[in-house]
Amino acid sequence: MKLYADHPGQRAVQVLADVAVLIWLVLWVWAGSAVHDATMELAGPGEQITESATGISGAMTDAGNVLDDLPLVGDEARDPFERASAAAERLAEAGRAEVRAVERLADGLGLVVALVPISIVAAFHLPARIRFVRRATAGARLVDATEDLDLFALRALAHQPLHVLARVSDDPAGAWRRRDRSVTDALAVLELRASGLRLPPGRRAD
Repeated sequence: MKLYADHPGQRAVQVLADVAVLIWLVLWVWAGSAVHDATMELAGPGEQITESATGISGAMTDAGNVLDDLPLVGDEARDPFERASAAAERLAEAGRAEVRAVERLADGLGLVVALVPISIVAAFHLPARIRFVRRATAGARLVDATEDLDLFALRALAHQPLHVLARVSDDPAGAWRRRDRSVTDALAVLELRASGLRLPPGRRAD
């Protein structure tokens, strides 16, 4: 698999683009995490309510258990404490529900803040990089497998702009059909460069 171009300038641009995208990804992951943590601070009151109500519920239950052991008045004295304990537990559950709601909100906001800008950049960067890798990898196999550059010359005729072809020859298609080696090789080099490739060491276009 060929990830980067052979030509130093093109390769440098690709590396810088990949690094920039990586920095962008890290930046927005950090931003999403910061938004998540900031939103979670809203859960503070709910956590305090839960903690306080749970403590009150436990204290009421303990007090009711103590009074339950008293002769004659045990059951009657215990009932108010049980009701108070149940009320405190309902308050604690309300606090826990508030915390869960804040957690869901924090998770959603954090994901949106991180994923939206990352997705926008990835939608432009990744397809272009994938196309390059596929094209360069396939082209590198062909260059390594054969001495014939005619296929790349033919692709150049199909893909290169007319003004670029005109700089190679006044009649590039005719020269290719006549198997003019110098024109064919020059066309092939154009297509190789567009694919991020250059001729292997020891080979050159005439």
